[in-house]
Amino acid sequence: MTNPVTPRRRIAVLGGGISGLTAAYVLAKARRAGAPIEELLIEARDRLGGVIWTEQVEGFVSEAGPDSFLAEKPEAAALCRELGLGDSLLGSNDRERRTYILHRGRLVSLPDGLMLLVPTRIWPMVTTRLLPLRSKLAMAIEWFASPPENQTADESVSSFVRRHFGDAMLENIADPLLAGVYGGDSVALSVRSVLPRFWEMERKYGSLTRATLRAMRQRRRADQNTVDTGCPDSAGTGASSLRGQPLFMTLKGGLQQLTEKLAECLEESRVRLGQRVMAIEPAPPASVGATGPAADTYRIRCEWNTTYHVDAIVLAMPAYECSRLLAPFDPSLGELLGAIPYSSSMTVSLGYGAGTRGELPPGFGFLVPQKERWRMLACTFVHGKFHHRAPEGKALLRCFLGGSRDPEVLNLNDDEVVSMVQRELIEILNFTREPLFYRVCRWPSSMAQYAVGHAERVQRIQVQLERYPRLSLAGNAYSGIGISDCVRTGRAAAQRALEGLGVSRVLRAKH
Repeated sequence: MTNPVTPRRRIAVLGGGISGLTAAYVLAKARRAGAPIEELLIEARDRLGGVIWTEQVEGFVSEAGPDSFLAEKPEAAALCRELGLGDSLLGSNDRERRTYILHRGRLVSLPDGLMLLVPTRIWPMVTTRLLPLRSKLAMAIEWFASPPENQTADESVSSFVRRHFGDAMLENIADPLLAGVYGGDSVALSVRSVLPRFWEMERKYGSLTRATLRAMRQRRRADQNTVDTGCPDSAGTGASSLRGQPLFMTLKGGLQQLTEKLAECLEESRVRLGQRVMAIEPAPPASVGATGPAADTYRIRCEWNTTYHVDAIVLAMPAYECSRLLAPFDPSLGELLGAIPYSSSMTVSLGYGAGTRGELPPGFGFLVPQKERWRMLACTFVHGKFHHRAPEGKALLRCFLGGSRDPEVLNLNDDEVVSMVQRELIEILNFTREPLFYRVCRWPSSMAQYAVGHAERVQRIQVQLERYPRLSLAGNAYSGIGISDCVRTGRAAAQRALEGLGVSRVLRAKH
């Protein structure tokens, strides 16, 4: 008697950004290890990688999307090492790290010892020009704050910061930092989801200053000399990194090395580019949940009348795209996903010739508060943040525009955008050099906004999703916007798909 052959189940990954590529990579590894599955990656664009896009220009390494990830979140670096890219990992140049805030038309350094928005050293806060006397007094009073009576309530970042440290800390420091990261408005952003550690600190201790200093003492006792801030990827926060570990990490040849390496791990026959998914149609309820070679669970309909029959789906797409596809057969789930707002962003990279680096301030770059009334949100001095990004003596700047405060900027043509950016660089930096090259990249509706109530909304999505064990979600819309967060959710979504099909049990049995 011959042994029965375990039927192979088909899992589709929708979306070829870093989340989808990670999910497809995990599934491909499971198949090679003996899992009875066939993975399929479907991407609407004609390239993989999503917003990760690196270009080599005249010896410069120019990033169109994110340029790094936080070293304290280990998932991205661990994936790089797993893929054989460990030798290409590059830490930020933290010995020269300095971040400026544009204040009354002049660049002012963030005070030393400022952990995002919490002061840990007295004298730099006393002497900084970023805060008036009343804000410095508010910081002293904050030491005596008590935990809130309502331990579960969410609120906006602006309300939270204002309660603890006053208006100036919000307007001059917290708001520009978050605008540079999320492209969002602190009035709308959720403190529970955007600054979860500070939210937890307040619940436990009341005073953020007391809680942060306590954490620093615990780190010292563990033979570490700083506190980790939990802040997302940014142009720099003023926070110290762990001893021996940089604040930011990237790859020497650019982050596209990571997405290209992931793509190399996928078989070409299992990847479909240039196919936008038009609809997902569930199979009749009787076949859903079947454990044998039953009818396909889902039909995926793409452009050009292409249809795929699959047993499970990983949706690694923006939440609004997931909403479009899921709402026809689950309106409440579609509504929850569609309620996650997004902002748009634009990056403008400018490369400058020999001798220009010395004409710019040292450090990682500057942030622009909204009240300064410039269109630029932030500017990274890429040559200062990382080595090997620009030839010796040359400079590479990356300017950020758009966000919730200025979505219309994406409608300008490239010449208009570059002229506007150059005018602002002249006003802010007195930097008049003409660039050797420039690159303008628009990312419409690319940044998920964690609005007040986001954590509750995500919890409701997860509860609703329990009805569909063969559907999984991944991406930056749920539990973190950084590259490591996307890697983590991609892995988790792939694992959920395997478990939903009972494939994990088969794989364990074989090993």
